[in-house]
Amino acid sequence: MAGRLDGQVALVTGAARGQGRTHCVRLASEGADIVAVDLAAPLPAGVPYESATPADLDETRRLVEETGRSVITVQADVRDLEAMRAIADDAVAKLGKITTVVANAGICIPVVWNETTPESFDDVMGINVRGVWNTVMATAQHVIDAGGGSIILISSYAGKKVQPFMVPYTTSKHAVTGMTRAFAAELGQYNVRVNSVHPGGVATPMGGGDMVGELERTGATNPKLNAMGTPFTAQFCAQPEEISNVVAFLASDESKFMSSEHLSVDGGSQYF
Repeated sequence: MAGRLDGQVALVTGAARGQGRTHCVRLASEGADIVAVDLAAPLPAGVPYESATPADLDETRRLVEETGRSVITVQADVRDLEAMRAIADDAVAKLGKITTVVANAGICIPVVWNETTPESFDDVMGINVRGVWNTVMATAQHVIDAGGGSIILISSYAGKKVQPFMVPYTTSKHAVTGMTRAFAAELGQYNVRVNSVHPGGVATPMGGGDMVGELERTGATNPKLNAMGTPFTAQFCAQPEEISNVVAFLASDESKFMSSEHLSVDGGSQYF
């Protein structure tokens, strides 16, 4: 049975685990070959959850290979534009093209506003904004050369509404929302669609380590804000595969007349 993405090649950042891994596996299951990029090394100081490892990236490779699709895995920092360009060029040389891009890599650091340091602000903005920009800049011409395709930027609930106790993160995810519109406007003439996805809470390793403790500590400084982002649904958080369902839709021709759209997968959290 033909998949929705047969013949396509998708580059996914932050691919070693969590949403990035499920994006890779879902797109591969629909027929796409995969370029899986991840730092797979220690994250900046202040990130309260464990960093992905090369073993995590290898597991993504294994799971994609189980679908029967080709996969290239690369350790790289999305903050390095030249490295991202080299990865994209190499992928096209090996796989023939890039038609889908999922800029998923990002970090989250809970911090009270007056405890935010310039270093932590720069770390979040560097990965969540500059890294997304680098990913698009390194790949967009290849998508154009392929005759068009889909670029999907992973923003957040925090890209539509405030995520309390996360000024840098909220700022970065609002920037991704704006970046989606800006790239969509200029790339549309080349049959390249650009959309963003806005997850709420998702059950991934980002919630591990001391993340819960940091959320509780920062939340105690202004408890009335803690209810923000509560889902309307009985389901409290998404499974990463549920975000990947939306990514696969945006990568497919089922969404071929959608661009500059911002799809939430948050159980209604943005309206609470």
